[in-house]
Amino acid sequence: MSLTVDSKVAVMSDDEISGESSSPELGDVCLSNGELLSPQELDRIMGRVRDQNLRLVGEGGVLSFLSKKILERALEEERTEHLGYERGDPAGRGSGNSRNGTTPKRVLTDAGPVDLDVPRDRAGTFEPRIVPTGATRLAGFSEMIVAWYATGMSTRDIRRQIKRMYGADISAELVSRVTDGVIDELKDWQTRPLDRVYPIVYIDALVVKVRTNGTVINRPAYLAIGVDVEGRKHILGVWLGDGGEGAKFWMTVLSDIKNRGVADVIFVCCDGLKGLPDAIEATWPTAITQTCVVHLVRASLRYCSWKDRKTVAAALRAIYTAPSVEAAADALDNFELEYGDRYPGIVRVWRDAWERFIPFLAYPPIIRKIVYTTNMIESVNYQMRKASKTRGHFPNDESALKLLRLIAMNITTTRGGEAGTATPGWKQALNAFEMYFPGRLDL
Repeated sequence: MSLTVDSKVAVMSDDEISGESSSPELGDVCLSNGELLSPQELDRIMGRVRDQNLRLVGEGGVLSFLSKKILERALEEERTEHLGYERGDPAGRGSGNSRNGTTPKRVLTDAGPVDLDVPRDRAGTFEPRIVPTGATRLAGFSEMIVAWYATGMSTRDIRRQIKRMYGADISAELVSRVTDGVIDELKDWQTRPLDRVYPIVYIDALVVKVRTNGTVINRPAYLAIGVDVEGRKHILGVWLGDGGEGAKFWMTVLSDIKNRGVADVIFVCCDGLKGLPDAIEATWPTAITQTCVVHLVRASLRYCSWKDRKTVAAALRAIYTAPSVEAAADALDNFELEYGDRYPGIVRVWRDAWERFIPFLAYPPIIRKIVYTTNMIESVNYQMRKASKTRGHFPNDESALKLLRLIAMNITTTRGGEAGTATPGWKQALNAFEMYFPGRLDL
């Protein structure tokens, strides 16, 4: 199907498109269930598409042609409203302004490129709202580009996709301008006010490839997820490190979070990030720094053969579900007796992390379970890793942060809305938090 609007699509006359033929009138049909077109009218249009082998989308397609007619009708209505009188109305005489023809303009829409005749007025004061002056694409088209970008598609991939779907060539600069249009929104998201207290904050890292000083290197990207007093999880922010992070870097990150309103955190759950425990203590002196159990188990299983993974994971479970520090130490000793010769690396992982692992063992199982339940972190990390791998590498820091923060903002918006993602069993945990940390949730 490669017919153009100048040939077969043009067989559909303006009267037929606007509903002024003898068949049911398109302009008058607005059914009670919200449908704009009646089934009969749709059948008539689709019959023409089928019988004449017309293209539906893309340049010269039926949807582009319909979009042209509807947009031009809407623009003419806007001009009439601006002038204050209908075409041919004597009231317009002596008004000081009048219709002054049209100007050709091409805009990109979800249905493909559309060539419009944009109305003008003689005084030059008419400013269209539906297709603003200077706009070369409608909002839906821009949103589609941003959505593709958020999946990790590169500028080149997006240009190819638009060419394949709509037959339209767009420049790399246009894609960059569209995606740059969300930068202010991302800055607002990254600096938005936060709650006064979070019972739990998770800090995690993933590695992305960024061109730095002319060389593509691995750079750590960090995200913080907070669980609020309602048990809702929120992504607090995303930061890009340079690989040499210490307490100074983490003080910058945590000060950013604190300056946005976070006065207290009970547990900060992280994974052996250099300098972070000292920065946590300096920022929130009463916060408990807890090694992430999920990361600890995952780090352990790297040393384990595939055939032993289930039995080793079960043996490790006896450590982090132990009723006390002493019982956990006994479970680790038993693990070393059984698996130490085969997997000394696993024993070393737990011995090295022991002091940062044991703090939450002083609290009841309901608090522990909430602390080491990190499904949302795993999900967010998966989406970010998938998008960054699709991109291959980023040309600069700004490009990396733009994509990662866009993914994070979209997750924050779509997973539970502004309220955030719920935490199962939160009410029981909340009561336990109030018992062990009285008054700290009332800030």
